[in-house]
Amino acid sequence: MTGNRRPTIKTVAARAGVGRTTVSRVVNGSDLVSADARARVLAAIKELNYVPNSVARGLVTNRTNAVALVIPESESRLGSEPFFAALIRGVSGALAESGTQLQLMLVRDQAERDQLTESVATRRVDGVLLISVHAEDRLPGILEEMGLPTVLAGRRDAGEQLSYVDSDNAGGAAEAVQHLLGRGRRRIATITGPQDMDVGRARLAGWHAAHEEAGVRADESLIEPGDFSEDSGGRAMRLLLERTPDLDAVFAASDLMAVGALAELRRQKRRVPDHVAVVGFEDSVLARHTNPPLTTVRQPVEELGRTMARILTDITLNDGPRQQITLPTELVVRESS
Repeated sequence: MTGNRRPTIKTVAARAGVGRTTVSRVVNGSDLVSADARARVLAAIKELNYVPNSVARGLVTNRTNAVALVIPESESRLGSEPFFAALIRGVSGALAESGTQLQLMLVRDQAERDQLTESVATRRVDGVLLISVHAEDRLPGILEEMGLPTVLAGRRDAGEQLSYVDSDNAGGAAEAVQHLLGRGRRRIATITGPQDMDVGRARLAGWHAAHEEAGVRADESLIEPGDFSEDSGGRAMRLLLERTPDLDAVFAASDLMAVGALAELRRQKRRVPDHVAVVGFEDSVLARHTNPPLTTVRQPVEELGRTMARILTDITLNDGPRQQITLPTELVVRESS
């Protein structure tokens, strides 16, 4: 070779006296290569200090070594909710271990949905990690019809057929409410997540289950919907206090909604936890910095992202099976309850 130019698959093929496809087969471990050709290619790779790239691998494997992380939410939502940042850290860390590139795609309108569909149809990605799944979202079905490996964060419903990784949402919510009941609270409100998402329904189911197990009537007037945002938490807390001023606790289905609830309680001069105890869900970085620090259900968000990425990698690299995994949660007790 001359100069400092990096060797290419063409250079290796020329040095070994074989075609580029043969080099790609050797690089990817294919059995469709004679022992003599394999030996010559390996010798050329060593001599030239050749590092295979994704394009070379793709000649034989038809893989791009890239996966899409698809989030059907707005940029403001992506930036404001700690859940997304933690999940992206987990995904990117696991993919780095396998040398797979991550493409982040926000799907906010039909044009971006069409762009995603085109990427899938032309196989510019090997698979999709899909976050924030709503019941009526057509994306999972479209991806499945196109035969693209897909792993969901959460699930659409109890009958989900695709691979997914979820947290024990119902169990975590039940533990949060059991904690409040154990502290003598009896008028426990809940600010729910969206009811078109399994995560929202499951955390509400946990609120119901804890009451039933304790033999305490679950008052439906103590339920107010939210959308996981801080604003919705404050609005829901205000409506709950107007409707049921004697409530003595609230379980918010996300830390951000709990932050909004705390702000509204402060505005109405309700002391936490003296007048109203508050529990959130996630154990995001916010929980340790609220006033008072927030009792919350810890879900392993980064581990959720890592597990999703590893399942998808196993499917795309090894034709692995579909997997459905639920990760455990843990109650973290702080001063707000």
